[in-house]
Amino acid sequence: MPAKTYDFVIAGGGSAACVAAMRLVRDFGFSVLILERGPARTGPVMAMPAGYMKYLARDTYLEMHKTVAQPQLGGRAPIVPVARALGGGSAVNAMVYMRGQKEDYDGWVAHLGNTSEWSYEDILPHFTGIEANRRLGDRYHGISGNLRVSDPPHICETTEDFLLAAQALGHAYNPDFNGARQNGVGIMQHTFARWGRYNRRSDAKRAFLDPLAGDARLTIVTGAQVDRVLVENGRAVGLAYRQGGETRQVRAEREVLVAAGTYNSARLMMLSGLGPADHLTEHGIGVVADLPGVGQNLQDHHEVPVIATTREKSGYFGEDKGWPMLRNGLQYLLFNSGPVTTTGIESCLFFDPDGGERPTIQLYCAPIVYLDRDVSAAKPTWGVTFTSCLLRPRARGSVTLRSANPDDQPLVNCNFFGHPEDLRLTIAAVHHARELLATEPFKSKIAEELLPGAATVADPQALTRYCGQTVKTNYHPVGTLRMGPQDDAMSVVDARLRVRGVENLRVIDCSIMPAIVSGNTNAPAMAIGSKAASLIAADHGR
Repeated sequence: MPAKTYDFVIAGGGSAACVAAMRLVRDFGFSVLILERGPARTGPVMAMPAGYMKYLARDTYLEMHKTVAQPQLGGRAPIVPVARALGGGSAVNAMVYMRGQKEDYDGWVAHLGNTSEWSYEDILPHFTGIEANRRLGDRYHGISGNLRVSDPPHICETTEDFLLAAQALGHAYNPDFNGARQNGVGIMQHTFARWGRYNRRSDAKRAFLDPLAGDARLTIVTGAQVDRVLVENGRAVGLAYRQGGETRQVRAEREVLVAAGTYNSARLMMLSGLGPADHLTEHGIGVVADLPGVGQNLQDHHEVPVIATTREKSGYFGEDKGWPMLRNGLQYLLFNSGPVTTTGIESCLFFDPDGGERPTIQLYCAPIVYLDRDVSAAKPTWGVTFTSCLLRPRARGSVTLRSANPDDQPLVNCNFFGHPEDLRLTIAAVHHARELLATEPFKSKIAEELLPGAATVADPQALTRYCGQTVKTNYHPVGTLRMGPQDDAMSVVDARLRVRGVENLRVIDCSIMPAIVSGNTNAPAMAIGSKAASLIAADHGR
């Protein structure tokens, strides 16, 4: 029996794929199939703004990748999770809505050379076009799109203290990190808003796919593990996948689109014979196209904490257990208010420790003491955790095959602190975070600095070890199938996202980024999906 044919088949059902599928169907009239390995929906708790915290350490909707041992981290192998559900990262993340800086996108254009694609002015309409902002409606923000964006309706006192302390240190208050400037301190907008009676997560499935329920042009298959891109005579024609123990194939009349995420998109390409020839041959995979850049150029935001306890009860510690949990749940169900209506991570500070105008650090304020067990035996309690996220790491990692078995995870080399400048900026950010603790209104409320502590900070070698022992991902991997000009041997796709050396194959997720954006990557993933749909439609005469 011949495989069913669609105009476009998409490997992966994450944020970018959902937006691209919606626009290809709704705006341009194509038929689209999405193949997603995860479930069709997450549990009802995940829809609540605070609900994601219940799943941070579980693999219910996450795939945990253990990176290769990192010599520069004392042999540590940090865990880097990725989403496994329809909607991708938008279904499991902390819902922060952040786009990055104008210079990020204009930097892509400089890398691409003679093209007008991907500049900030070019990509801005793709942000505004899908956005339904509940507070902002100017040239930087849309109000008529599908993605609901709003401020947290509940702000705790620790967050307010953070805003005041940062301003006391000379940082300006910023009411819109996605507007004219990014630097400063302020409240982060999130991808949640009121749906019916309650504030709920606005993930990519709910925002972009659910409105097309019943449209015969969109087909979604979940629990489907894509194993290979089918290539015939140099042309991508479909996908091979497994579902329920059966091996199946689907055909694309027009194009195959890859959107399986930064790690797994690179893995899928290599399993399909598209990648570095020597590496493919090593694993007994026939070379369809020798693309040395596949799996290279991996970048990820990473962070190091400064943690202190408070003299009195503060923040959100204990609010998810026992009577407080019941009280907060009732408040949410009866009045749609209280701690359940916030993600808990409400504010951040963008700055450059060297005093530049363009921020290099995003410092989050988490109103709780949280410690990984491999870092300290101290228990979570009332307090505050500042995490200094490096916005544009210079180090580059990689994703390679573990084997030719599609059930095996790829080998991820995160290479955190693989460049000395990354460590220098992180250490400078740690010093600045400690200055915040010593500034009112924090100063009189702090009981004890748990980490890194004055003794560690006084010893440069000890502070370097501390950074290596505590650095973790900020969950924003990008770049393994990077976009680039024709003369860039390590680029995998061109400015129209077409894979080099193979016809009718594109990549449409964050793996195409030449350089990581200076902020959370969910919103950029959606903009990439929207931009990809426009490029594809134009190339097919729509």
